[in-house]
Amino acid sequence: MTNQAVTSTPFLQVVGVHKRFTGVHALRGVSLSFERGQIYHLLGENGCGKSTLIKIISGAQPPDEGELIVEGVRHARLSALEALAAGIETVYQDLSLLPNMSVAENVGLTSELAEHGGRLARTFDRRALARTAARALQSVGLPGDAAFLGTLVEQLPLATRQLVAIARAIASEARFVIMDEPTTSLTQKEVDNLIAVLANLRAQGVTVLFVSHKLDECYAIGGEVIVLRDGQKMAQGPIANYTKAQISELMTGRHLSTERYREGGLGQDIVLDVRGLSRAGQFSDVTFALHRGEIVGVTGLLDSGRNELARALAGVAPAQSGTVVLEGRPIRLRTPSDARQQRIGYVPEDRLNEGLFLDKSIRDNVITALITNLRDRFGQVDSKRAQALAEQTVNDLQIATPGVDKPVQSLSGGNQQRVLIGRWLAIDPHVLILHGPTVGVDVGSKDIIYRIMQQLSKRGIGIILISDDLPELLQNCDRILLMKKGRVANEYRADELDEAGLYRALLSDAA
Repeated sequence: MTNQAVTSTPFLQVVGVHKRFTGVHALRGVSLSFERGQIYHLLGENGCGKSTLIKIISGAQPPDEGELIVEGVRHARLSALEALAAGIETVYQDLSLLPNMSVAENVGLTSELAEHGGRLARTFDRRALARTAARALQSVGLPGDAAFLGTLVEQLPLATRQLVAIARAIASEARFVIMDEPTTSLTQKEVDNLIAVLANLRAQGVTVLFVSHKLDECYAIGGEVIVLRDGQKMAQGPIANYTKAQISELMTGRHLSTERYREGGLGQDIVLDVRGLSRAGQFSDVTFALHRGEIVGVTGLLDSGRNELARALAGVAPAQSGTVVLEGRPIRLRTPSDARQQRIGYVPEDRLNEGLFLDKSIRDNVITALITNLRDRFGQVDSKRAQALAEQTVNDLQIATPGVDKPVQSLSGGNQQRVLIGRWLAIDPHVLILHGPTVGVDVGSKDIIYRIMQQLSKRGIGIILISDDLPELLQNCDRILLMKKGRVANEYRADELDEAGLYRALLSDAA
């Protein structure tokens, strides 16, 4: 690290920062300026570089190029302890709390680390620690009495832990606080309280970098907005100067599109009828019907319950109450095997860890869901039938490969995804659940997957598309269900909605 004093007014400047990972240029010459006592909202799609930027500022990762200027001193990089000593504190999404320690100990931990050069003292001054923790906790609306201070963090609900993590930053008398999605687990009352806390921090001259997807909260807080896209800064300025539609376009780089892959209408028959489906803490009273040949989209923010609903319908993490009727028959989905036997296919969002056997051949991956049906009377897999099925899948789904004996890990992301879709088509499904089917695939593969979806719907397969890709939903679906806080908040006809309207609905706090 090099230190050289310069004349600078801002508390922090990020100057020409680049960061590369294998095959990914995560940050591309990003330069930013942060004034004292100002609030900044860092916005952008997943993968735009937000997490990488806050890790570099907080000392968790070094930049490959560029520098940080903190209160006029240049740094080629900051270590985590140097960042803490400079007054930079981060409240990460995972909170980084120690569950087996008390609330008071967690709140006072950062200041102890900074004071003792990264080492904790053998003993704490318990009275001083309690006084410091109590003041910080009360500032975020939590009790400061002895009983609460002595409570183990693991015994607290998630929303309370979120506020404890924020109190820790306040207790350390930080001068630059990064909050990564701090309101995900908070109720509206707690959000309102946090907004008041932020106003108080600003009045004390503390700079806040607020990472969020919830634009309504950002506008309520005020301050400046920073938009990243593909590792580059697209805009920085007062948030009041931008409309939600303008911020959306800066984030995505897309003009509003009206092109639709979807053709025709839905059938009259209901293939899947879901009533009052619930799982404690994840989703509640979810009700909808899926018609034969219909494509229903389900979207929402990460805490909306959309992902958990997909896993419940696939039998991965079953619902605890409610009913599911398939083709007029009540069914129980307690395990993935139950779903497969009912001819419900599930393409998970994480194809690498939850879907594919990467070191196995394309043939072996395709036949996995149907392997019992391919056994002969001696219990051996009929190799000719398995080969024929795999070759047919490769042809039908346009999988680019020299042969079905090649390992799946040798394929591109888009071809891997088509192998996974092909596995479930082999069971001749009544229902196909596609969870983020185009995550991490290129534009050409997206087009192929979309066209496959439309062909499958014409064959009468009911499709549930779980996605946060708004154009994907609008271009492929008949209806879109919007989930918020574990419930279906609204339902839209996809052909009567545009991207701006769906984006506003997605980010609106109103259910």
